[in-house]
Amino acid sequence: MNHDFRQRPLTAVQARVLATLMEKARTVPDSYPLTLNSLQTGCNQKTSRDPVMELGEHDIREAIEGLREASLVIESGGSRVTRYEHNFQRAAGVPEQSAVLLGLLMLRGPQTAGELRINADRWYRFLDIASVEAFLEEMAGRSDDRGGPLVVLLPRAPGAREPRWAHLLCGPAALPGPPAVEPVQSLSHTDLQ
Repeated sequence: MNHDFRQRPLTAVQARVLATLMEKARTVPDSYPLTLNSLQTGCNQKTSRDPVMELGEHDIREAIEGLREASLVIESGGSRVTRYEHNFQRAAGVPEQSAVLLGLLMLRGPQTAGELRINADRWYRFLDIASVEAFLEEMAGRSDDRGGPLVVLLPRAPGAREPRWAHLLCGPAALPGPPAVEPVQSLSHTDLQ
């Protein structure tokens, strides 16, 4: 049975912890699974994160506990320090490529298919944008018996060239709003003279 994120959505902190584990498993495999300290450093890094967070050890521990209960994170011993690894693909029932895209969306926020392809390069090399879109469309159309949709294509934001994809692992995605506009003072006929 796949984890149903509609019934048990992730918190923003849980999403950051999970996605950081997913990222580090691919980008620094020699240091993986991660210690609590390296996980905290990865969660709080200033690059490739939107939003940037400043999480404390307590925040990370609390998130790990919730993720362990959902079978999304596994604690491994064996050394003198406890280490953590993700179990996302198995728990969510998604292939590697979908897990990569979801991890990027959790770390960096909504992105276009082209941005996802470029940003995924260190994690997985997609053949082209069409292959990225195919995995996104499969996740958007995921049936209820498999846990429902995992991503949504947001309406194109005003001024944007392409629509962006967002994950649904933390609940419904926020829709992009119209750009902030300064109120225009009305001019009377006498002001124009």
